[in-house]
Amino acid sequence: MTDSAILRRLAETIEARKSADPAASYVAKLLHDGHDKILRKISEEATETLLASKDADKQQVVYEMADLWFHCLILLAHHGLGPDDVLNELQRRDGVSGVAEKASRKTG
Repeated sequence: MTDSAILRRLAETIEARKSADPAASYVAKLLHDGHDKILRKISEEATETLLASKDADKQQVVYEMADLWFHCLILLAHHGLGPDDVLNELQRRDGVSGVAEKASRKTG
């Protein structure tokens, strides 16, 4: 299975869980609890990823990053988005200097 296929499958599972009973599904509960709860969970997972990196624990970095990505997929679903939206943006940026890309986002 390709990397993007794994992300899409997870996104499909998250989408399916939107209508699940929050008492029976972690994803449904998180979505039911709302935007702020999702943001707090992402903050928690990002902090755990940073701490694992600071400790130079490669396996823990991978584990925490997986949690972070999973929760970011939940945030995308909350906004009616999916991994393809992010992958398309990354593809758009491919081969573009980071400096030039950032400058292109500046408004008036």
